[in-house]
Amino acid sequence: MTERYDVVVIGGGPCGATAAARLAQEGLSVALIDKAGRIKPCGGAVPPRLIKDYAVPDDQIVAKINTARMISPTANRVDIAIENGYVGMVDREHFDEFLRVRAAEAGARRFTGTFLKVSRDAEGRPSVIYRPKEKDAEPASLPTRYVIGADGARSNVARQEIPDGGDIDYVIAYHEIIKAPANEAEAPDYHPKRCDVVYNGAISPDFYGWVFPHGKHASVGMGTGVRNVDLKQATAALREASGLADCETVRTEGAPIPLKPMKRWDNGKDVVVAGDAAGVVAPSSGEGIYYAMMCGDAAADAVKVALATANPAKLALARKRFMKEHGMVFRVLGRMQDTWYRSDDRRERFVTLCRDIDVQRLTFEAYMHKKLVFAKPWAHIRIFAKNIAHLTRLVPAS
Repeated sequence: MTERYDVVVIGGGPCGATAAARLAQEGLSVALIDKAGRIKPCGGAVPPRLIKDYAVPDDQIVAKINTARMISPTANRVDIAIENGYVGMVDREHFDEFLRVRAAEAGARRFTGTFLKVSRDAEGRPSVIYRPKEKDAEPASLPTRYVIGADGARSNVARQEIPDGGDIDYVIAYHEIIKAPANEAEAPDYHPKRCDVVYNGAISPDFYGWVFPHGKHASVGMGTGVRNVDLKQATAALREASGLADCETVRTEGAPIPLKPMKRWDNGKDVVVAGDAAGVVAPSSGEGIYYAMMCGDAAADAVKVALATANPAKLALARKRFMKEHGMVFRVLGRMQDTWYRSDDRRERFVTLCRDIDVQRLTFEAYMHKKLVFAKPWAHIRIFAKNIAHLTRLVPAS
């Protein structure tokens, strides 16, 4: 007889690989299905909390960033030093495979192929149908008890199995991995330990562009939800403005990035989605790796409880627990994006606000430790007052 797995995880990115590793470590039988060769466009930033919580080895950190530079539409620049630590950078080409290998070492069985559907037998027991990568391969079946869909934004699992699962807002992200400049003379504006974030409607009318160092390489890209924007042309303009137009392009990638978590993550019986498939990317920043891995943990915990109690309703715990810990951060960042990204005047004022030392410290404390900081009430009051002053145009934009 074909083995019936406790869990089949669809998608081997940071979310799916984390969920598979977690469940395999708990002694459950786990299958992990992933498409080979797909690399998600991603700036690759990971905070210290992720590196610590998930024991990411130093050889996966391709750069250690000590400064973030915000650049306004009029080229005003604000450099923010990262105090008491650094932001790590990973290359998804290698980082995702590292996570998949770790899941396999924990006991998960790896399969390479494309998800087709979830089928159910006469007793309602699910099987995941997928097409193996091998040429002319016939669809194969993996009988299971539960399914975790971690197959990215515009998830086929969510579309087929979750109510309103195909109805999700997103931006399209595009980046080019280039060979980093060899020295300062080659590109005076580039620094291998500084991330540049470009708030300019000419690059992105509703999001931002970025230049993120990756050691010997760099990620240069942008995102937008405006459908008529030429992503390649915008990225070319960003490279030109950053002095990187002549750098060799190694590869290019594009993909949708969800804007907010879905209202429901499970079908109430045997499927739960997580990561980008559940819409878990931070508004405003577009940060996804940390939240994807946390979401993979939440989905794994929910499946484990559902198995232990024989109660599929427990799958709803994945969303409940994740949003309890991170929902407030997502709401605050969503309001921030709606407020400051809507025009170049607002973007100019936002970058001006970033000069404020209170904004800098509270922002990076929240980023580094992944929680809102409420320990400094007077700093929050000052920031609120400055926000109002800019929104009402009581102060100049720069």
